[in-house]
Amino acid sequence: MAVTRERFEQGMTYDQYKDSMTRNRERLEENDRTVKFDQADLAPFKDLPRPLNVLVIAEDWCGDVIANLPILGRLAQDSGKLNLRVFARDQNLDLIDQFLNQGVHRSIPVFAFFDNQFNELGRFIERPDTVTDQRAQRRREIFAQHPEFGSPDAPPDQLPEETRNALNQALTAMREEMAPFANREVVRELRVIVERGATQSPAALSGQAGASQSEAGRAPGK
Repeated sequence: MAVTRERFEQGMTYDQYKDSMTRNRERLEENDRTVKFDQADLAPFKDLPRPLNVLVIAEDWCGDVIANLPILGRLAQDSGKLNLRVFARDQNLDLIDQFLNQGVHRSIPVFAFFDNQFNELGRFIERPDTVTDQRAQRRREIFAQHPEFGSPDAPPDQLPEETRNALNQALTAMREEMAPFANREVVRELRVIVERGATQSPAALSGQAGASQSEAGRAPGK
């Protein structure tokens, strides 16, 4: 089942999505305000010969949505060349099942780029692999430095509350410290999709949809 213009237009604009959020809106809007691009980052988007349509699948409880959707939103705002429509994953299974992570997982966010004829140019899923890998390395380092946290493979809810809170604080601090790197990697992957889409014909693109996915292999629903 392909994404049609009619189905795409049923989605929310970015502002409408923010208005629909029941949690984490302050965090998302803070990321909106603080994300920074240089002109080299923004140029491929501003220089597009015509706007692209971007289908977004999201949920407001997802940390990767809160981190990465503001980057796309700001690129759309600052370039004027991305037409976003946002869909809640759990209410639009017909869409998310077209963009499964590794063909299995309903990972979010999904950013799927389309030209004006709704040929898919590429897709971004969840987060860049480079970010996943570095987070995993940093997480291992945190556990190695703090034996009281136990095994990184054990469920955190088995820890005493005080220890669990300390672990959560350490992981949150790690993610905040990594945010500039993670943001750059997201922009880099979105640039790859846009730059390729600007140079390829619809006929060529029809055989390469999804070639620039970022599929991190997370558990279903992440």
